[in-house]
Amino acid sequence: MKTYRYTLGALGLLLIAVGARLVAVLPDPLDVLVWLGGALVLHDAVIAPLVLGVGMLVAALPARGLTRGALLTGGAVLLVTLPLLLRPGAAPNASALPLPYGRNLLLVLGAVAVAAALLAAVSAVRSHGRRRRDT
Repeated sequence: MKTYRYTLGALGLLLIAVGARLVAVLPDPLDVLVWLGGALVLHDAVIAPLVLGVGMLVAALPARGLTRGALLTGGAVLLVTLPLLLRPGAAPNASALPLPYGRNLLLVLGAVAVAAALLAAVSAVRSHGRRRRDT
C-alpha cells in the first residue's frame, strides 16, 4: 500500500509539473492563474458548502442513496453543460451550438428526476410488499 501511495504521489507531482510547464509557455499566463484562483474560491466558498448542506438534508430521506445518485448525475450534467451555455458572445461557428441546449439541459435533468422518482416508487412498493409478507 505504501508503494502504491508513493507511486500515485509521484504521478500527481509529474502532472503538476506538466501543467505548470504548459501555463509557463502561454503568452499571457496571468489569465489562466486568475481563472484557477477563481475556480478555487468558487469551489471552497460556494460549491463545497452547498454540497455539504444538501448532503445533510438528503441524509434524512428514506431513499438517500438513490437521491444522492440522482443529484450526482444532475450535477455532473450541469457542470459539463453550463460552460457552453454561459459562454459570452456568439459561438465561434454556427455548428458549435446548433441546438437549443438550455431546453435540452432541462429535459435531461427532468429525465434524471423522473427516473429517480420511478426507481424510488418501485423500491417503496417492493419494501412494502416485503413488510406485508413478514407480518
